[in-house]
Amino acid sequence: MSLKGKRVVIVGGTSGIGLSTAKAFQDESAQVIIASRSASKISKATQTLGQGVEGHELDFRSEENAAEFFKNIGQIDHLVVTAGEGAMGLFRDLPVSDARDAFDSKFWGQYIIARAAIPYLDKSGSITLTSGVYGLRPPHGASTLAAINSAIEGLVRGLAVELAPTRVNVVSPGIVDTPIYAGMSNEQRNNMFAGISEQLPVGRVAKPEDIAETYVYLAKNGFTTGTAVLIDGGARLI
Repeated sequence: MSLKGKRVVIVGGTSGIGLSTAKAFQDESAQVIIASRSASKISKATQTLGQGVEGHELDFRSEENAAEFFKNIGQIDHLVVTAGEGAMGLFRDLPVSDARDAFDSKFWGQYIIARAAIPYLDKSGSITLTSGVYGLRPPHGASTLAAINSAIEGLVRGLAVELAPTRVNVVSPGIVDTPIYAGMSNEQRNNMFAGISEQLPVGRVAKPEDIAETYVYLAKNGFTTGTAVLIDGGARLI
């Protein structure tokens, strides 16, 4: 299925996986629209991506913002959501307020955006959300994130049935080298990635480009729906 000329919205398309995904859709000659809460990130991303990319401010946790966003941009063919913040910490120690905030962002944010997009989404198009490998194989301190990711994947299965023939899928990445780790020193980050790389069958940590290809595949493949695509470098096997 060709993506040439198709209008693709990428919520969270200003950095990391989202920015690489926007570039990957550009390479398929799609019309790319990116959205983020940060005006400065939008400006930087549109400069990086170049001519023809639209950028919009959007708080995807707000129903009002989401409704206004889609009203302004009109009809679209594909929706991708890569935005969303999680929370790490032992279940007995992590404040419930932190867990609620994480659900409000990563689960309810994606829920709200998908719901707001429905009237504007071509029925032959697709929605692709984002979960994560911790939904399948959580380490210590990831119980909240495991619950969020599992909830997203359950939502996708339900929506694939309810919104048919529109296709609904989810990408589940493993550890990816993105700006989310920018708060760590270079030495800490490099040591962490080196330790993970030694354990993974592929021998390295993912780059955003590795994950971006999957969102493009799910938009192009007209026979894939209700599916969680795990891109984890084999982490589930170790």
